[in-house]
Amino acid sequence: MAEISIDGVRKTFGKTVATRDVTLRIEDREFMVLLGPSGCGKTTLLRCIAGLEQVDTGRILIGGQEVTDLPPRRRRIAMVFQSYAVFPHLSIHDNIAFGLRMRHVPDEEIKTRVREAAELLHIADLLERHPAQISGGQRQRVAVARAIAVQAEVLLMDEPLSNLDALLRMEMRAELKRLLKDLHSTVVYVTHDQVEALSLGDRIAVMKDGAILQCGTPLGVYDFPASQFIGGFIGNPPMNFLPGRLRSSGTQLEVQVGEAILRPGPEAERQLRSVTGDRVTLGVRAENVDVSSAPMEFTLPASVLVIEPLGSHNLLTAEVGEVRVKVNTRADAPFTLGQTVWLRMAPEKIRWLDPATGLAIT
Repeated sequence: MAEISIDGVRKTFGKTVATRDVTLRIEDREFMVLLGPSGCGKTTLLRCIAGLEQVDTGRILIGGQEVTDLPPRRRRIAMVFQSYAVFPHLSIHDNIAFGLRMRHVPDEEIKTRVREAAELLHIADLLERHPAQISGGQRQRVAVARAIAVQAEVLLMDEPLSNLDALLRMEMRAELKRLLKDLHSTVVYVTHDQVEALSLGDRIAVMKDGAILQCGTPLGVYDFPASQFIGGFIGNPPMNFLPGRLRSSGTQLEVQVGEAILRPGPEAERQLRSVTGDRVTLGVRAENVDVSSAPMEFTLPASVLVIEPLGSHNLLTAEVGEVRVKVNTRADAPFTLGQTVWLRMAPEKIRWLDPATGLAIT
């Protein structure tokens, strides 16, 4: 068993707080992604798990054993760094074998494990070469092969694909997902790329300013962000946000957005009745907005500002009052610049937020 328990971990560098009393439980064989912008503390937290940084306060347990004060070599982990960290003077074979030799594994077993890891990463024909003789993508495979060869219970990965070009990053992402599912290791993966996070992780922990703001499944975090920051950070394009005003129409609660009146569903109405004041923020994804060239009930009039053809679909930027909204449409949709269109948002896909705090209303 290799579950990881992080209990109130705080790490500072001088006056800078890198992690703020972080508590997180990662299940055995789970793929956990730490996601956030640069400087949010995700790499520091990973290094604390690895033992490369000593925590100021809090505890870290791996497989039920406290490892807070143990050196990295006694934590049953392997790590893949952003910079590959391959040794230029060693062959690919010896690079992969390095961790095994440090653990005093017998030579015959080293040969077997190196060959198995190289075959998994499709680099078995490169074992006699040196890092200068292979590409960046192949060097990244060497770093991953070295980590998996030691058969560690916990695999820590610090932005391992960030130095690759876009096409190679996509290919490696698919390979990693296939490979890591077969390894049955507990994986903690750090990235600032929300596409990587959504496609790879069993769960995502979104971080900002050293704290975890939300932890959940990729679809759960994408569809139901806990705050405006998370909705704006995750998604391409980011979630749209529109100001609204609550009003009553008899027993029905309505939301006025610009010139339009929206009627929330029963569950959303229950949530909105708990709001103090009459202001609310409406959050909706680009794919959850329908665009029409004719007015309909409960739609927002908007003016088309930009049309971006993206092959499979078009991305429309429309202006609702002073707010710009991103909307996905069919590639053959007959809209033109300057045209007035009407936007209808799927009520069940709207996320309601408190404009004062930026937090979701629940």
